[in-house]
Amino acid sequence: MKTIRNPIQSEINVKKSQFICSLFPTRTKAESKKVIQELNEQYSDATHNCTAYIVSDGEGFDDDGEPGGTAGKPMINVLRKNELHNVTAVVTRYFGGIKLGAGGLVRAYSKSVMEAIGKAEILEIEEYEVYEIVFEYSDIKITDTEVRNNSLEVIDKNYTDKVSYDIVSKDNRDIVKIFEKYSGKISVDFKNKQFLEK
Repeated sequence: MKTIRNPIQSEINVKKSQFICSLFPTRTKAESKKVIQELNEQYSDATHNCTAYIVSDGEGFDDDGEPGGTAGKPMINVLRKNELHNVTAVVTRYFGGIKLGAGGLVRAYSKSVMEAIGKAEILEIEEYEVYEIVFEYSDIKITDTEVRNNSLEVIDKNYTDKVSYDIVSKDNRDIVKIFEKYSGKISVDFKNKQFLEK
């Protein structure tokens, strides 16, 4: 599975209409909606702000006033064709006075997204199970040793009254099994699933 590392923007002009494609890495519908809202505000003077997104909890697109099927759908098709996930595309159009027709619009919106993808840094990602391990400060050393010896990856650390690590195993080791010998000292709980770089 693929995504983009950083937000990217590209611009094309078709028969005096300006098309600005903004691509953002996003993981959820909520993140996509936030990005779309911010760009709608940033380009509030634009003729259209058409959108497409594919994220972990769904996908969607919107023609934003362009004729049905001429903007959002071609945009999401380009994302699918490039096997991109966890990404939101917004194409902002400033109308230049010359109508493009349905075919012209499909080509323009598709090309706009393809140009932006061409400029983006593409990452290979995979879905991993994230586990939270919780332990006392006095057990940091043994926990770090187990993490290192079993090639686990710590993706987040929290230090409150106890220490907690969010960890993943990129070679699918059984994380619960690794720590079961420390039962009572180190607690292990499944937290969620996340897309992470391979």
